[in-house]
Formats: sequence, C-alpha cells, structure tokens
Amino acid sequence: MSIDTLKAALPEYAKDLRLNLASVAAETALSDQQRWGVLVATAIAARNGLVIRAIEGEAAGKLSPEALAAAKTAAAIMAMNNVYYRFVHLVGQDDYRTMPARLRMNALAKPGVEKADFELMSLAVSAVNGCGLCIESHEKVLREHGVSREAIQAAVRIAAVVHAVAVTLEAENPAVAELAAAA
Repeated sequence: MSIDTLKAALPEYAKDLRLNLASVAAETALSDQQRWGVLVATAIAARNGLVIRAIEGEAAGKLSPEALAAAKTAAAIMAMNNVYYRFVHLVGQDDYRTMPARLRMNALAKPGVEKADFELMSLAVSAVNGCGLCIESHEKVLREHGVSREAIQAAVRIAAVVHAVAVTLEAENPAVAELAAAA
C-alpha cells in the first residue's frame, strides 16, 4: 500500500484532501526523516488501519529502522502523555501540576533520532490528540532547538491532513475500516 492508494480511496467530495495529502507528502520545510516520521506517527495517532499500513508501507523505504521506531515511539508515548497532561491542563488545579506523573517515559530521553525530529513527531501527535499542554511544551522545545515556525507548521499540517484522511475513509466505509483495524 502507498499514499497513492489512500488518495485513490478518497471520495470525490474529499478531493481537497487528496491534493493536500500529495502536498504534505512532498513537504519541503522538513527533512525526509522529519516528514516521514511525522507521517507515520500521525497515521498511528489517527487510528485507521488502512492509513497506517499505507503510510508505514511507503515510509519503510524512506526511514531508517531507528527513525521508524522513533515515530512509533512518539505515537505510543504521546497516546499516554496526551491523555494525562490534557487532564492536568483541563482540570485547572495547581495541585495536579505539581504532582509527579509517575508514568514511565524513558523513551523521551533516547528516542533513537535527533531531539528536534522526535519533538516534531510528538508535537504532531499531540495536535491529533488535542493536548494543549503538550502542544505548548513541544513547540517551546522545538523553538529552543532552532526549528523554524514554518517547519513546526508543516508538521501540524501533516497531522491535520493525515487525521482528515483517516476520518474520511472510516466514515465512507466503516466495514473496511473495521477489517483494517482487525488485521
């Protein structure tokens, strides 16, 4: 499977998504590793088996095994952190902000790729998962590492498009989405 497979599966009413998917897959504000890492991480965050298989299938030839593992790690860790820190943020009680999370996050220290690349993946997943506190934190770290606003925006654009493609394909054919999830 490939991104072309996803584009072909999109209905006519979602032709903007088809064009946007082609555009973000060729995004020049990010390195190949950053772009494909963000694509893989956000595909996993979007939870659609067809999208995951298609993007991972194409990314396999473009990412090192370490970078592919880092993208999967970003999706996994952020799935946990985004729930926890969204709670901390939304509950609005300072007590929770000062309490230790007591969640294992060792992968953040040695993700297997450059810190900025992993942060871009984590930011993009946090955007899909809607965690404002995580988005703010990752954006700040990225800016401290000298990552441009254009690159940060590009990562979030990828997240938006991948998520929209996943939602559209699932809405169009829930039975196929269920089969893909079971596979």
